[in-house]
Amino acid sequence: MRDDRDRRAGLRISRRQAVKAGLAALAGSAASGALAPLTGGIFMDATAPPAWAAGPAAAPLFHSSPALPIPLQFPPFVSVPVPAFVGAAAAASPIAAPPIPRHPFMAPNGKSNTHDDAYMSDTYTTGGPLGRAPHVLPSFLAGLCVTMAFDRAGRIISACLGSDSARLFLLDPDTLAPLAYLELPTRKVDPGEFPAGSYFYLDQQDRVVLPTVDQTLWVIAETIGGGRASFGRTRVYDVSGVMAADDEIQSALPDFSGRLWFVTRGSSGTPALVGTLNPSSGKVLGTVKLAGERIDNSFAVDETGGVFVVSDHALYRFDTGAQGAPTLTWRETYDRGNRIKPGQVAQGSGTTPTLMGDDYVTIADNADPFMHVLVYRRAKVGGQQLVDQQEVFSANKGCTENSLIATGRSIIVENNYGYRDPTATMGGTTTEPGMTRLDLGAGGLHKVWTNTEVVIPSLISKMSLANGLVYCYTHTPVSDPQLGVIDAWYLTAVDFDSGKTVFKCLAGTGVYFNNHYAAMYVGPNGTAYVGVLGGVVAIRDTT
Repeated sequence: MRDDRDRRAGLRISRRQAVKAGLAALAGSAASGALAPLTGGIFMDATAPPAWAAGPAAAPLFHSSPALPIPLQFPPFVSVPVPAFVGAAAAASPIAAPPIPRHPFMAPNGKSNTHDDAYMSDTYTTGGPLGRAPHVLPSFLAGLCVTMAFDRAGRIISACLGSDSARLFLLDPDTLAPLAYLELPTRKVDPGEFPAGSYFYLDQQDRVVLPTVDQTLWVIAETIGGGRASFGRTRVYDVSGVMAADDEIQSALPDFSGRLWFVTRGSSGTPALVGTLNPSSGKVLGTVKLAGERIDNSFAVDETGGVFVVSDHALYRFDTGAQGAPTLTWRETYDRGNRIKPGQVAQGSGTTPTLMGDDYVTIADNADPFMHVLVYRRAKVGGQQLVDQQEVFSANKGCTENSLIATGRSIIVENNYGYRDPTATMGGTTTEPGMTRLDLGAGGLHKVWTNTEVVIPSLISKMSLANGLVYCYTHTPVSDPQLGVIDAWYLTAVDFDSGKTVFKCLAGTGVYFNNHYAAMYVGPNGTAYVGVLGGVVAIRDTT
């Protein structure tokens, strides 16, 4: 018994040291010795790197390559007083919603990009886990796996980004074992910043189209054969000629005609750009400068040719002119507030625009005292586009840095207020709770419910139309007299109709299980996948 107490005391000291190391790194201090920086300035033991880390770029790996576990907050021999499952298994309750058009130049809906489809709906027509004897499988990939896509065989493609490394992985969807990887261009990043490559999309031929920090767009194909898998570049589009030297590509997507659109982040003194290029010739067709503005999110496209972009000042609709260059159709400013709230990357909307049905587009603003959800008409019409707005969450304690979930008439918004970096969910601290459903009716927007239990520091949450569950990733700090504070991370399911929490399944404990702005995904096999600082966590039903 004495030995066990001594081990626990030693663990408390180690954890305090780890927190101090993380804080020092996040403040810009240098690391030394056997510690290597991971995304967000958090440190991992680098004395024994994974087997794939030493291979050459584009090295093929055998299917038998094992998935490595993500380090927990405490060693496995320590009994942690945190429940593995809370609540009860759900019964599927499908949601009726207008179908989202299949984009002819992207992988099928639910498989193509961070927000699942061209509308950026963050919804799935397939069912995710119902909480029936769930099994949790983590895979250590030494980086934050932000975007995941799924090829025709259901394999996972994910870009996993460290503070000074970036790799594109092909993962087995059942074992999470790496099948292949490709080294990507990198640069040193600051906490809370996401370099090019955070957003990519999978096209209709299972090719990855990925922006790089070198102001290029890579087209990457996978090759499977002879028991091996590999990645290789098939095309590189260089757009550096139209960009400032200190600018970076934020995201790229095709329109419904196949023309490739890209947006740049912009920087101090450098306006963000919206541009198009011809994918056959690689020629940039034109750009539009957003003077004094920056873009920190992806964008949405619809079948009418509309391209919807939000900057830190305004929401835009662009279309193409006769020569394929982007042309401004309309611009609507919103209340961008007067501060960068804790939880925001920049002063302005944190949402990628989300399209609703045939008529609407929705974003959130950055106003105080109350943040608002706003709905606009997206058609090419004159006059004001704003249809309605609705305040959400508590006064001076509301913001979201993630795209809204939306169907034809319903919107789900989460509260990320308080999340600055991984230390915001360490040492007993956490973020403001809240998730709200709004419906758009004849009288405008109205609140259907607000769940004040769920604490969602930074996840891009998703919804399954097939089972009626909204999936989020929640943080629960638990105090223990022996171990100190335990940071528990849960895949949490919320009922779309009632807003009640249905179940919570423990994904893991500690900073490596923090998702740090990455998304949750539902795979074709019904498994839920969450990108975390240590790699990927899979949660699936077993009965």
